[in-house]
Amino acid sequence: MKKIAVFASGSGTNMENIAKYLEKRPIKVCGVFTNNEHALVINRAKKLNIPIYIFNRDEFLSGKILKSLQDCNPDLIVLAGFLWLIPFDIISAFENRIINIHPALLPKYGGKGMYGDNVHKEVIKNKENESGITIHYVNELYDEGSIIFQKKCSINKSDTYESLAKKIHELEYQYYPQIIESLLL
Repeated sequence: MKKIAVFASGSGTNMENIAKYLEKRPIKVCGVFTNNEHALVINRAKKLNIPIYIFNRDEFLSGKILKSLQDCNPDLIVLAGFLWLIPFDIISAFENRIINIHPALLPKYGGKGMYGDNVHKEVIKNKENESGITIHYVNELYDEGSIIFQKKCSINKSDTYESLAKKIHELEYQYYPQIIESLLL
């Protein structure tokens, strides 16, 4: 049985989608790690009987979370709406085994502060005719790890950042679990 650890800071819809997709496969979520004690991902993880690890910045940077990850022993760490930069000790311990999904076609619209609606607003503001998702390996810089997969969607003149966000979420829900599975099996 392969294992993944999921890092999330918000609602947890991607984590829940991934966990449900993997239920019928030889892959399980060994833990959900969050830096937000009020995140809805906690309730979603509880409903799915997934262990939850809540931490603050000091615990994240001190090696405590690395120890918890090593105890969980995941084959892959999946970032799903986690906004902090991953410390070097975790990147080093899980080299080429940490992935993230970005709601744009990197290298465009990446970097610090470029997440969620911030990305979609910039894409619409710049009158792009396409956007999409990028799944990439995580390194010590925001959104600069090697690209694993990209999927495009078109943007219509009538699209708003909200309608674009909906298109992007649909791509995330469809492709992120499949890519995770393909990396592990």
